[in-house]
Formats: sequence, structure tokens, C-alpha cells
Amino acid sequence: MMWSPSTPSPITHTEQRETVVPINAEHSRVSTLHCTMAQLTTPTNNGQALLDAQLDLWGSTFAYIKSMALKSALDLRIADAIHHHGGAATLHQIATAAAVHPAKIPILRRLMRALTATGVFTTAASYDDGEFVYALTPTSRLLLGRGVGSLVPITAMTLHPALVSSFFELGTWLRREMPEPSIFKLSHGQTFWEMADGDKTFDALVNDGMASDSRFVMDIAISECGEVFQGITSLIDVAGGLGGAAQDISKAFPHLECSVLDLDHVVAGAPKDTAVKYIAGDMFQSIPPANAVFLKDCVTILKNCKEAIPSRDAGGKVIIMDMVVGAGPSGSNRKEMQAVFDLYMVIINGMERDEQEWKKIIFEAGFSGYKIIPVLGVRSIIEVYP
Repeated sequence: MMWSPSTPSPITHTEQRETVVPINAEHSRVSTLHCTMAQLTTPTNNGQALLDAQLDLWGSTFAYIKSMALKSALDLRIADAIHHHGGAATLHQIATAAAVHPAKIPILRRLMRALTATGVFTTAASYDDGEFVYALTPTSRLLLGRGVGSLVPITAMTLHPALVSSFFELGTWLRREMPEPSIFKLSHGQTFWEMADGDKTFDALVNDGMASDSRFVMDIAISECGEVFQGITSLIDVAGGLGGAAQDISKAFPHLECSVLDLDHVVAGAPKDTAVKYIAGDMFQSIPPANAVFLKDCVTILKNCKEAIPSRDAGGKVIIMDMVVGAGPSGSNRKEMQAVFDLYMVIINGMERDEQEWKKIIFEAGFSGYKIIPVLGVRSIIEVYP
């Protein structure tokens, strides 16, 4: 968040002489209030700094409105509506495509104004009546359809009421004694994974969301850092879900024998017509042998990964695709998102790590070295060597 560079001006001798000298406690309170109100109402740098601070506070307070506006755009498929009109559509064209009730079109206009102000869409005046035409931005192009490259599934998962409402309990959860269930279990009586295991609709939402995120990132990882996958003959994607990442790797490197290891109920829903092999199992117990192991998250399973791969001289390595807090180009947006995402991981009792924390885990698991390649936005590729 940005603060005004202005600093409060020192009180001058004239201002000090104008302050009434208190003669009792009540008089002191009145004088203090008078001075405070004068500082708030006088058009000084200090007053502007307070207004800037309020703006920053509002930015955080009302951030959830941005999220809910985005969720509404997903529910109404506004990006698709604009795309189907050639990439630009009027409010009434969007309303018709989204089946918005005619009486609610003025509210839709306000929704579109908020989505435009936050950069999801853009506008240009058109026609003689000055009606706006709404167009896609790089952000909203990620919300088209549900095919390869679409981030609709992972966005819909993240904005699901079960996940959003869990954070209402964060303050309560922090006051509880350890051991204590996750904030998700505190809110819903079961963990995130227990809900996915028992609710087919929620499970499909999670699997589709994780698969869309993997496909999106893997396309970039392969094009930007394909050398990571050179020189290996077999690879296992641990906790690979429906295998989106493994399938992309298999297509890009046909010589690679790719497998996915995940829990029974996940593998049961995996596609059948693919060159990728699916293995049902518990990655916390053991991992089948492979030349390389691919991870998108990593805690205790690192030791099992080490047991599954050959020596470094034989080309063995673990490839981790995850966040390294502080890695990559500096920037306030990047730092903020890494901090926010780290807090988000509390929902499954997870965390994001900086390089020193990764180093500690890597060496404790018995590995000899690592290399961080920060080419995936807020995430990185980490090569870990036995």
C-alpha cells in the first residue's frame, strides 16, 4: 500500500500561542479535542495524509467487494458474452447474454463500472448516445470458457463460499490452544480434504481448479524453462490430480515416461485416453521409482522423493513448482501477493516459504543442493539434487 510522502508540519510558535492553556482535566480534554479537530479540518499536509491513510484502509476493508464482483462476472459469464460479440459489447448486449432481469440493468452498469475500475474489463464510449462499449483485458481473457488456458475453474474454486467463509474464523482460530484443527474445519466441521472426499461436487470443483492452474503454469514453465526437463527419461508428478501438468510435459517431451501419483478417489476420475500413467497411492508413505519427481507442493514427502530417484550423477532430481517468498524481480504487487497467498494457505494448514526455509527442508531431507529459477510470476521452479 502506498502512503502520501507528505509528513506533518511542525507546530509553529504562532500555533502554540493559539492553544488555550488547560486549567483542569475537563479543559484539557476540550483543548486536545479542539487541536485534533483543527488538524483534521485544516487543509494541511497532515490532513491529507490522514485521508490517504483512510483510503488505504478502505482499500483493504472493501477488497472483498472486488472479489465478489469478480465472482459475479464468472457466474454471469460476462467475459464470454463480450467475446461472443467480437470482443466488445454494450451493457444491453451483456445483459441479454447473461439473462439479467431488465429491472437490474442499472445495477449491472454499476457492477461493470467496478470491474472496469479494477482492470478486469475496459471501456470506450460509442454511439451518439454515449453508451459505453466494454472490452476484454489481459485479465478477463483468462476468464474465457473452461478450456486450456482458462483460469475460470481455479478462480471459481478460490471464491467458493466454503473457502471464503473460513477466513471469518481466523481471529478466533488464532486464540485457540494447539493442537487445533484448521480454520476450514473450525468453520465446517471437517477439513478441506475431508469435504472433497465426501462431496463429489466439491471434489470436482477442486480437481478442475487445480488442473486448470497446473495447465496454465505448465505452458509457461515448458516454454520459459524447458531445459529443466531435458536429460531425464521418467517423471512422476506427485499429488498431480487429474494430470494436467503431466500431460503437458508428456506432449512437450514425448521421450519422457510420465506418471501421476495421487489418492484413490482422485485417480478414479482421471482421463483414460492418455499416455500418462496414473498410480493410486499415498505420497506420504512411498513414491514409485523415477528419474525425476515433479512437485507442486512439498513438506514431508521430500524424503520419499529422494528414495524414488537415482543419484545426481545419474540425472536424478526433484522438480518443485511452488512459491519462494522473496524470489524474482522486486515489486509491491509481487510481494503483496506472496504474503497474501501464504496467509491463504492457512486454510489447509499449509504455508509458503522463503529461500532459507526451503533450504532447511531440502537439506534435512538429505539432498545435496538446489537451484531456484524464478520464471513463473510469484512462483518458481526449484531443482533439488540428491
